[in-house]
Amino acid sequence: MKAPVIAIDGPAGAGKSTVSRALARVLGFRYVDTGAMYRVVGVVAHERGIDLSDTTALGRLCDELDIVFEDRADGIHTIVEGRDLSTTIRTAAAGQLASKVSTVPLVREHLVAKQRAMGAAGGVVMEGRDIGTVVFPNAPVKVYLIASAQERARRRCAELAGRGEAADVAAIAREIAERDERDQSRAHSPLRPAEGAHVIDTTGQSVEAVVARLQELVASVCRA
Repeated sequence: MKAPVIAIDGPAGAGKSTVSRALARVLGFRYVDTGAMYRVVGVVAHERGIDLSDTTALGRLCDELDIVFEDRADGIHTIVEGRDLSTTIRTAAAGQLASKVSTVPLVREHLVAKQRAMGAAGGVVMEGRDIGTVVFPNAPVKVYLIASAQERARRRCAELAGRGEAADVAAIAREIAERDERDQSRAHSPLRPAEGAHVIDTTGQSVEAVVARLQELVASVCRA
């Protein structure tokens, strides 16, 4: 049996990125952050002056961009056409741009094709909001991470503060609620647990504990 695709979905702040990166390293799998791909499209579109309502231009942009995730000693770096955009795409503004472009069906269509190509050979931990429902609905391991609203806002504030950005818990909580509404109500690929997904609440749990649980899930699939 070839190494499986592990699909990890969930809302912002549920712990997807931290858990997925750690799991990929433990398993020796590739890591793909699909949310970062939408952030890249939003940021680069903004840099190039592309109107976010111009779906044709956004589709072309998705095709043109070469996005690579490099696992380095200091973390995962998002490299776009030779540029390291790891820091740029993690700002609150980039998150809002990503939320907007992610509602464009043509953008999702083009990026889903890229994501499927990245995971075709297996041995990948892919995280996002529609991996188990759309990108790899037949993935043998599907996980949906959740956390309380308060916990998610706290984590996001800590992340921003760690980068020296101003962070207000109430404002972040509102942004998260707005993004949840957009993600869950969009007509194309709405955010929801995939059929057969293991729903795990990460509130109050350590990264190590969640990763250990996921390792057990992967091991059980590989033994089957």
